[in-house]
Amino acid sequence: MNQYETVFILTPVLSDEQTKEAVEKIKSVLTNAGAEVFSEESWGLRKLAYPIQKKSTGFYGMLEFKAEPSVIANFELQLRRDERVLRFITVKNEKYAAQYAEKRRNKNKEA
Repeated sequence: MNQYETVFILTPVLSDEQTKEAVEKIKSVLTNAGAEVFSEESWGLRKLAYPIQKKSTGFYGMLEFKAEPSVIANFELQLRRDERVLRFITVKNEKYAAQYAEKRRNKNKEA
């Protein structure tokens, strides 16, 4: 299993409850496919660098998970189909990136 990070931007017209529901749906897609989600971060509402679908802000979030490479294609397909997701990017963490991400998570827990 490889370690991955997905950063996604949700549409700003969602309420807090709808945002949490969208994140839970994204996580359930992963867990149903056999992935292990071990970190979730919400970065809140932020200004976008350029308008996307005539929107200038979006709710940012990040998931860190371990999954088989075959899971990623279906996961990204589900993100593309979800109209609440404006943009996303999934990155495979190499050895040193995974170590850095673990240090960052531990630092955030202490703060």
